[in-house]
Amino acid sequence: MTEASVPEVQIDSVELGRRSGAIMRTGLMMLEAGTASYRVKQAMSAVGESLGVEQVHEQVTLTEITLTSRLGHRFRTEVAEIRRAGVNADRIAALDRFRRELPEKTTPGDIHRALDAIERKPARYSPLLNAAAAGAACGGFAALNQAHIIEILVVFLSAGAGQYVRRHLAHKGFNALGTTMIAAFLATGLYLGVLGLIGLVGHGLEVHASGYISSVLFLLPGFALITGTLDMAKLDFSAGLTRVAFGLMIVMGAGVAVWALSLMSSLDTSQREVTLALWVQIIVWAVGSFVGVAGFAFMFNSPPRMALNAAWIGMVAYVARHLLQELDVPIQMATAIACILIGILAAIFSSGGRWPVITLQVPAALVQIPGVPAHEAIVALNEADYTAAVSGILQVLLAGIAILVGLVIAKLMTDWEWSFER
Repeated sequence: MTEASVPEVQIDSVELGRRSGAIMRTGLMMLEAGTASYRVKQAMSAVGESLGVEQVHEQVTLTEITLTSRLGHRFRTEVAEIRRAGVNADRIAALDRFRRELPEKTTPGDIHRALDAIERKPARYSPLLNAAAAGAACGGFAALNQAHIIEILVVFLSAGAGQYVRRHLAHKGFNALGTTMIAAFLATGLYLGVLGLIGLVGHGLEVHASGYISSVLFLLPGFALITGTLDMAKLDFSAGLTRVAFGLMIVMGAGVAVWALSLMSSLDTSQREVTLALWVQIIVWAVGSFVGVAGFAFMFNSPPRMALNAAWIGMVAYVARHLLQELDVPIQMATAIACILIGILAAIFSSGGRWPVITLQVPAALVQIPGVPAHEAIVALNEADYTAAVSGILQVLLAGIAILVGLVIAKLMTDWEWSFER
């Protein structure tokens, strides 16, 4: 008699344990890849149904899963934990495809073999290419924040070096907050050092905040903050609050390093004159946002087509936001509208299960974060101008809320399965 044909009445605790183990492993792999709690639970339930488990109940946080599986009068509860909270868009897509293609009936052995194949797949890009993607993403940000060419090149170098060290420490299992602070110190320190060396052999350069802040934007915890918000919108506070808390911890860790090193050099926050015609400025917005989003997507280990689609979405939304601002629409409203557009376009580009929506949304939304208020807040803190510092922080906070609200509204409009409790 084959494993799949064992009558339900003959299934003992050992067999239930095998099925529960396959369900738990699916959830842990999805959680470690960085996807939202809702998708983790959806995949675990799908595997449980395919294995013939009558009821599957999951409790998911950022690093832990509690699972109860019931079959007949038998039930099993187990708890598992992961110690790394990373992002792997390629694995998210592979696991989502695995969930969608599950047969009506399967066995724990089949599940483990499929998961083994996904787990064995190496990262798509080498550490150097991953670092170059981070450098390109931050360089795109710098261009959007009106940095000069030499500053953009130094940002590329500094951010790339920071990401290379960050990835190495993360793979060694070093503490996440410590990794963030070391990477931020390295990126900002290298930025200041290279500009200083250029000043020794040529014309001195003012250290403008646009390039300085852009050099650490590869540390933005976009997946944690956005998936956490979507989880809380589903009233899943155990997952959502832990994700948002983790994201804020990473932001504060990077912020401490940025603030500390900024004390060593005066930052210029003066508004740089924009003398370009509108059509030329639109080209700058388009190219800068496309490169920035593509860089983030490749840094998240996205396949090339996925990364380029995210870049197109981010470019359209970013240009749309600035055109709305040209029409005197407040920045928060323009940002929310742009993020609604991101969510709708991501749903269209991912239709039919082509890619998970979240892998397109997050990179596209990251370039919506306003850089100038963040620059001004850092400098104001150094100068003890707390009124200006609070003003800058509030502007960043309101823009962040607008990003999250826009993505939630788009989710309500495009994903009926997510919108309704069943």
